[in-house]
Amino acid sequence: MSNFEDADTEETVTCLQMTVYHPGQLQCGIFQSIRFFNREKLPSSEVVKFGRNSNICRYTFQDKQVSRVQFSLQLFKKFNSSVLSFEIKNMSKKTNLIVDSRELGYLNKMDLPYRCMVRFGEYQFLLEKEDGESLEFFETQFILSPRSLLEENNWPPHRPIPEYGTYSLCSSQSSSPTEMDENES
Repeated sequence: MSNFEDADTEETVTCLQMTVYHPGQLQCGIFQSIRFFNREKLPSSEVVKFGRNSNICRYTFQDKQVSRVQFSLQLFKKFNSSVLSFEIKNMSKKTNLIVDSRELGYLNKMDLPYRCMVRFGEYQFLLEKEDGESLEFFETQFILSPRSLLEENNWPPHRPIPEYGTYSLCSSQSSSPTEMDENES
């Protein structure tokens, strides 16, 4: 028998492609710690956290308006299914996460559709899942968009209405929350 016949069958790996955009991405270096275009292989048991704390988060944003841990993604397998799915959880107490048109408050979570827009503050993420066979690993891949994903993908300009009240139409620069440490005044 040849080595080809003895070789293990290579499994395809589920990949979550994340196209990101922020209006200040070029001037501020917000995404400087993210490696773009390379696929990163992660164990399927890992909870992937996004935020500004590099000690806790796998993917960090250099922006004080981002929470220490903004949101997390976790892989799971639905009952009686061989397909891996992702769930997203908002980990920020100060900023809601918008997944397509659904608003997630602190600790709210939901299953990610195959293709969706995730937003908070001025950040936009277009998440697209590519199915694979492996249950041991998954991959992430980041792409930097040169323009707004809302405009590029003809997403409706949804402005969520809080449960009690309305949004002011001020610029998001001044209305974005800034997280502070407990001992800051």
